[in-house]
Amino acid sequence: MAGVSDCFSIGSTVACKTCYNKEIEGEVLAFDPQTKMLILKCPASNGRPSLNDVHIVNLSLVSDVQVKREVSPTTSEPPQSLNLQMLNRRVRNQIEEKKRLVMALQAGVSPEGQKLFIAISKTIQDITWNGANIVVFDNVTIRPPYKVDNVHGNEDSGAYKHVKKVVEKHIKDTAASAQVQQQREQQQQPQKGKVPLFESKKGDRSNGLFKRRNHCKIDTPVIDIGILN
Repeated sequence: MAGVSDCFSIGSTVACKTCYNKEIEGEVLAFDPQTKMLILKCPASNGRPSLNDVHIVNLSLVSDVQVKREVSPTTSEPPQSLNLQMLNRRVRNQIEEKKRLVMALQAGVSPEGQKLFIAISKTIQDITWNGANIVVFDNVTIRPPYKVDNVHGNEDSGAYKHVKKVVEKHIKDTAASAQVQQQREQQQQPQKGKVPLFESKKGDRSNGLFKRRNHCKIDTPVIDIGILN
């Protein structure tokens, strides 16, 4: 692992490449030399200038580390105090979310139910599993197969109406994405009944042999890394 330092100055800019070849570059907020944990502040993935993404990088699992801009410890600004209460709350929320997903897998929930649960949990924290049922706000239940008609609760309550709208939007977005994916697959498939194109150069006397015109299309994959704000 090239470029690893025993200490990183707060405020320095460091770039890391993980063992999965994912590159992370940001400003050093903290570094623990014993555990080799490096905390970087990066531009917000949602593009909002008032926010930042914070990455906790385990340097034991990176293939390369480079200091892009080093700040002297004597000139670096004093670190800002951490809101430990907020950080602990975020940790608890993440742990609870992972537990809920594990519960869904153990209950044998279908992929459609898992996707709906994840979509709702992005905007509503008060969500959990009761067997294969999704429970929101403790009083709205979504049963398999997780369609709009499977939303149960007090139809006059604001919670019921809000959850139903979220389910409707998720189903519409899922259908639209599936339609776009289907159209892409149809465009990539060769059309039936079409004869491959051949051409011969003018004056070609190679016993009437034709040269095939090959058409190639190179798709470059785009990797999106989702990061919590």
